Amino acid sequence: MSVKQISVFLENKPGTLMGMTEVLSRNNVDMRALSLAETTDFGIARFIVSNVLETMTILKDAGYVSSLTPVLMVEIDDKPGALNRVLGMINEAKINVEYMYASLGSRSGKAFMIFRVQDYKAAQASLRGAGIQVLSQDDLQDL
Repeated sequence: MSVKQISVFLENKPGTLMGMTEVLSRNNVDMRALSLAETTDFGIARFIVSNVLETMTILKDAGYVSSLTPVLMVEIDDKPGALNRVLGMINEAKINVEYMYASLGSRSGKAFMIFRVQDYKAAQASLRGAGIQVLSQDDLQDL
């Protein structure tokens, strides 16, 4: 199981990101996590939502180019060393982390990290085997 990440390609100019978030806001889309990467000419907004298909339709109807990518969303303790522990397990399984980012909020002293890895099924098995909670798309409804 994985969580589906939406990536939206945006021109790197003033107001473009706000235009996309305005579309999401008008349609009551609640982002659970957000990352923004950029180059000189364009950027990629990556985010997690609970209602993936509806959000993809909203973005398409508004003229945005977007894609879906499976990622791991992992619940970790919000304390020093917790991220290092998870990264150590992924490294021990010899899985490369392509990129990662954190969620917009936490619950009960927990934080959520999102990982794009080369082999998310192996990473998921390794983490779950060590007692780390890996969330599914359905789990996002409860956050």
